[in-house]
Amino acid sequence: MTDRVLAIDGGNSKTAVLLVDADGKVLAQVRGPGAPPQTVGMKRGLDVFEALAREAAAQAGLSPDEPIAAHTSAYLAGADLPREEEDLTRAISERGWSRTTFVGNDTFALLRAGTAAAGGVAVVCGAGINAVGVARDGRTHRFPALGAISGDWGGGGQLGNDALWHAVRAEDGRGRPTLLLPALLEHYGETSILNVVEKIHFEELELDPHALCPLVFEVAAQGDSVALHQVDRLIEEIVLLATVSLRKLNLVDEPVDVVLGGGVLTNTGDVVVGPVSRQIAEAAPLARVRLVDVPPVVGAALLGLDHIGASPSAELRLRSAYSDHLPAATLDVAASG
Repeated sequence: MTDRVLAIDGGNSKTAVLLVDADGKVLAQVRGPGAPPQTVGMKRGLDVFEALAREAAAQAGLSPDEPIAAHTSAYLAGADLPREEEDLTRAISERGWSRTTFVGNDTFALLRAGTAAAGGVAVVCGAGINAVGVARDGRTHRFPALGAISGDWGGGGQLGNDALWHAVRAEDGRGRPTLLLPALLEHYGETSILNVVEKIHFEELELDPHALCPLVFEVAAQGDSVALHQVDRLIEEIVLLATVSLRKLNLVDEPVDVVLGGGVLTNTGDVVVGPVSRQIAEAAPLARVRLVDVPPVVGAALLGLDHIGASPSAELRLRSAYSDHLPAATLDVAASG
């Protein structure tokens, strides 16, 4: 069987699947909804992954009765603890997509997507926030990333929820005046934030904190002190995640890549990335801070190619070939319900 790698980047909001051969040639790529097994359930999440994997196999012209790949390289949001990775590895292996399977947290795929070096640190700030580090000798550092109970703060969900919190308190007098209040009223088409809260409470209105997150940056750009404080706190948190990982792995004085990714980081221009880069440089002068320039699923595929012992030319081929114009299918697969 040709050595193929089935790569899965399973995020909270979307799932990307990439099928490549041992030479780094892209055979198929498919996108679908987010289906973290810890959120939607193991069977339902894996059913979504399988539908996408089978679609990728069909795109590549594979027979339905042959294994999709030699190795499955799955990097998933919510695989935050070794026990979760082990459970997911076992469950995916039982699906029979490939001879071998490896499951890791999706931040490791971001790191591999952002660097060809043997180690580095990655910080992702999208729906949530997380960081991982890998030293050249294979040592790793990671955070539990379980939310407030594991000390986390940040991500689009956090900023969106906090925006509503500040708007409510600005209207009822418990908090400082902030332009977040009129921004959220306009967003919801309401005249009182209390009406918004009541409708959310009675499930007449959906609270989508990720949709509110961009408002924080828009209001901060107008000089609003409350929104600026939220942005400054996010910058501080990203820098903390990166520098703690560098210190734990004794990489502070090493020339090492610090890879930044996730929608909040990549969609805010230099507002966050600029200060983050400068503050990391103060703590680790030799660090190279960079935004990831290919999707994390490419990192998952590269880790899979590493696993099967592909040549360095495979990485070069995959990186050079991967671009937005590659044919891609979006499969409509229900992740819930």
